[in-house]
Amino acid sequence: MHRRLLVVLVPLAVLLVAALGVPLSVTVAEREMQETYVDRLNDVGRFASLTETALSSGRTEALRQELARYHELYGIPVAVIDTSGAVLLGPAGAYQQAARAEPALARIVTAALAGTRSQPSGEWAPWDDSPLVVAEPVGRDSEVVGAVVTISDLSGTRSRILVRWAQFAGLGLLPLIALVAVAWPVSAWVLRPVRELDAASSRISQGDLTIRADAEAGPVELRRLAGSFNTMMDAVENAVQRQRAFVSDASHQLRNPLTSLRLAVESLEPHLRGDGLGVYDVAVDEVRAMQRLLNSLQASARMESIRTVSPVELDSVLATRVDRWRALAATAGLSLVVDVPPGLRLLEPSGGLGSILDELVSNALRLSGARVVEVSARAVSGGRGARDQAVSGGGRAGKVGGGVASGGGEVVVIAVRDDGQGLDASERAQALRRFWRSPRHQNVSGTGLGLAICADLVGAAGGELRLEEGLARGDGSDGHGFAALVTLPASPEPPPP
Repeated sequence: MHRRLLVVLVPLAVLLVAALGVPLSVTVAEREMQETYVDRLNDVGRFASLTETALSSGRTEALRQELARYHELYGIPVAVIDTSGAVLLGPAGAYQQAARAEPALARIVTAALAGTRSQPSGEWAPWDDSPLVVAEPVGRDSEVVGAVVTISDLSGTRSRILVRWAQFAGLGLLPLIALVAVAWPVSAWVLRPVRELDAASSRISQGDLTIRADAEAGPVELRRLAGSFNTMMDAVENAVQRQRAFVSDASHQLRNPLTSLRLAVESLEPHLRGDGLGVYDVAVDEVRAMQRLLNSLQASARMESIRTVSPVELDSVLATRVDRWRALAATAGLSLVVDVPPGLRLLEPSGGLGSILDELVSNALRLSGARVVEVSARAVSGGRGARDQAVSGGGRAGKVGGGVASGGGEVVVIAVRDDGQGLDASERAQALRRFWRSPRHQNVSGTGLGLAICADLVGAAGGELRLEEGLARGDGSDGHGFAALVTLPASPEPPPP
């Protein structure tokens, strides 16, 4: 998170440094060029005065030596031009060689011979290689007899400008480096409570209500937020614990009176005759159903109090159950097909993955009226659409339980399908509710809690239980059977021994 903060801060700092550094760099370049131009202008002015005196007196030898010495010392050719443009004095060869590379020379010399002091020629930018031409007329007004012209190579000046710019760039990097050096630990300190809150929220979404955030680190506002978060979680955990304790205690406290009631009802059997025996059977069935309901509620309270997941190999889970499933299927006159590739690892919900699969297979054997029950599993990567296509063949989903995200990440999808009567879309939308039972199964033993408990356990493990259409019906009629799909995160680590 603090990386994203730096991504925002550093470009702003770069823009600020550039807004200050670019005008300063341009000013420095203009000042260097101006100083060079003024130096050359002073030189040609002095040579123009010496030339006027030398030409009027006819003594040009001293001036010739001065021009040659200047050229040897600075490498800048200085020439005295007459009104026809011919070189009177100075290093003619060096001057003509430099003149061929400067197209603005003719214009500047013509202006000087007309009595006008020249303006700087060429571009002053460091990346331009044009020389600086400066011309000064010899004489004034109508008495101009020639001009003094210098052609200066500006590579040295441009090098100095680039060095200054490099110095400015280095100085500009210092505040950026200081910003990163300071902002990195500061942002980490500021955002650490936010990361801890995010991690705590993730753990809580998996069912661990014991997680608390650190309310002693970070800025004052985030410490207050962490404190409020911890207070809220204390209240939520207490409420959930009281709810579970109530369900468990109520189930436990009702168990003994219900057992006594059952014994009392069963003790009436020798004393009943005729229609009374029918009423007796109904009473015993209701008491037994009540006992099953209390057992399911107590088991649900115990299993929901455990909110830990652990890696498990699906092969080891199936190895302890497939034989029993086949025996139950054979007893019911059904065919059980298991299509699970080896080596699948996944995160097991609390209470065990085996008990969840037992419940799903038991429902298929007892309630579906099917001929074939199929158990399959696949490891799937990608979003929910990819999982639907790879595992369920694009079937229409019913109500969703749990909370697997629809984003990427490898998951394992276990499907229990049958070719029986199935449930329509409206029934699938209600089947994961507690105590819901299909009207066709009212006379079949059960409590209506099995699928709901499985959905809660799978959701607490970061997975999802979905109900869909199953296999095509084996009796030849239109429609499909029932399918329960368990999606759980894949485990990259092998299970502990």
